[in-house]
Amino acid sequence: MSVTVRLKRLPHGAGLPLPSYRSSHAAGLDVVAGVPEGTPVELLPGARGLIATGFALELPHGYEAQVRPRSGLALKHGVTLLNSPGTVDADYRGELMVILVNHGTEPFVVRRGDRIAQLVIAPVAQAEIVAADALGETARGQGGFGSTG
Repeated sequence: MSVTVRLKRLPHGAGLPLPSYRSSHAAGLDVVAGVPEGTPVELLPGARGLIATGFALELPHGYEAQVRPRSGLALKHGVTLLNSPGTVDADYRGELMVILVNHGTEPFVVRRGDRIAQLVIAPVAQAEIVAADALGETARGQGGFGSTG
């Protein structure tokens, strides 16, 4: 399944690669940091930062973009995304920003062009919420938080 997503490069995103799939069956497009050249962002252990990407999206109605962590950053450096997956709604036209957090033990430096996140384009359904006095019965019932084993 293919969908067209329009992307607007912002002035500080000039020269950066567009989000791209790194393999033929990849679900996520790699997104790079749009921080200024020569002005890296250092995240100390336990710190978080809002990282620019240098672009904005126009998603078609009925789709969202999910901003997800990169497994290599998590494994190698303890760096991941807060608010993950982050949701970019189809009516948002601002810059895509990525909230990185350093759970590692060493400072982590984000440089211009570093791959920092993945972007998954996914269909969404809007639900019609209907108030009810009772809900249908199931074998699980109200069991949660590990109740199924």
